[in-house]
Amino acid sequence: MKYVSTRGSAPVLSFEEAMLTGLARDGGLYVPETIPTMTPADIAALAGQPYEEVAFRVMKPFIGDAFTDEEFSDIIARAYAGFDHAARAPMVQLGANHFLLELFHGPTLAFKDFAMQLIGQMFEAALKRRGDRVTIVGATSGDTGSAAIEAFRGLDAVDVFILFPDGRVSEVQRRQMTTPDDANVHALALHGDFDDCQARLKDMFNHFEFRDGVKLAGVNSINWARVLAQVVYYFTSATALGAPHREVSFTVPTGNFGDIFAGYIAKRMGLPIKRLVIATNQNDILHRTMLSGAYTKAGVSPSISPSMDIQVSSNFERALFDAYGRDGAAVAQQMQDLQAGGGFTISQGAIDRLRELFDSGRASEEETTATIRAMYESTGEIMCPHTAVAVKVAQEHLAGDVPMITLSTAHPAKFPDAVEAAIGIRPGLPKHMADLYERPERMRQVANDLTAIETLIKEQIAT
Repeated sequence: MKYVSTRGSAPVLSFEEAMLTGLARDGGLYVPETIPTMTPADIAALAGQPYEEVAFRVMKPFIGDAFTDEEFSDIIARAYAGFDHAARAPMVQLGANHFLLELFHGPTLAFKDFAMQLIGQMFEAALKRRGDRVTIVGATSGDTGSAAIEAFRGLDAVDVFILFPDGRVSEVQRRQMTTPDDANVHALALHGDFDDCQARLKDMFNHFEFRDGVKLAGVNSINWARVLAQVVYYFTSATALGAPHREVSFTVPTGNFGDIFAGYIAKRMGLPIKRLVIATNQNDILHRTMLSGAYTKAGVSPSISPSMDIQVSSNFERALFDAYGRDGAAVAQQMQDLQAGGGFTISQGAIDRLRELFDSGRASEEETTATIRAMYESTGEIMCPHTAVAVKVAQEHLAGDVPMITLSTAHPAKFPDAVEAAIGIRPGLPKHMADLYERPERMRQVANDLTAIETLIKEQIAT
């Protein structure tokens, strides 16, 4: 299995090389050269299997010879051993043909754990075999950072630096990043928004002297391995509801497009997904793009669902690559237009292909709060605001006998203020995090300046 860049002019890499590289050297994102497919019989055989077994069968065709079967099985087992639910990704029913997929049973209470715990184990195995050391730099709107820190903390072969927008994540999200005391972990509070964090991360990858000097690696969803890990729970949930003999649809709360792109990959593999519904909050660039065909930045407004406060959705580039018939030059031009002018217009053919695959919707702050309240009153479920955004949009896209699976991406205790304002109940943290508010914090304030950030990273690595 080989991996190519969405911008068409970077070296073709193996799975392991693409995983350790992160962002391609032409600024693009790596995607598989071809998408492996599963037969209906293969998919049917997944029903009722342990999550780890499904993960092995779904992901193995993508990794080539990076790991032996035994190594890969062991990696998967270690990755999910710390989840507090035996099913890893259980479902609950909200109403007629509407189901909630709970993705918050990992160690940091968010869906990012599914990918990050796995990629942490894969990095460790690959680096140990190579006798190498890397510097991981990540940008987060809240959940990626804590999941990355949890996955890589204490590892000998890795230094981890996480950029997060100062004052624009929840207190729980911040403390999950700033309270680990491992020497290889560094939380950096950047003066700006998430798009600034993401832009500086990409700048570091495109500064080849720095990138090569510190052996830079990325674990944001620009890393293909992150997307791949998220494909698995589309299969476990869909087969539980009758796939491949029955179509299902999914609604996904998304800002950076990685989680819903994983659903697209599952569909390409043969999973009978009828519709993939993009759910956005008030920062609704993806919804506006699907309606108009124009991707135009409009500034970020802080919200009660901060992990979706994004205007530059990195993984949308992967969807564009396929929509443009894998024309890397066309994608590169669109990304240049975005950087130079704050937007681009998608060709009619490409937007038509995207609309064949994706629906979209948005939820205002008031609608998000009302949905948290309504779902608690009607089902007893306490939802985080991101999940509520998706539930509101999903309800608008329920269709006949096709089950709708809505992704619940974070535990409500990560956003206690928003939940308490909606239902008058402040959700408590699970036992392993009960003392989170008492732990000392450790972080560095950084300016939105590439040179300053790179200097700080080099100084910390040298100590």
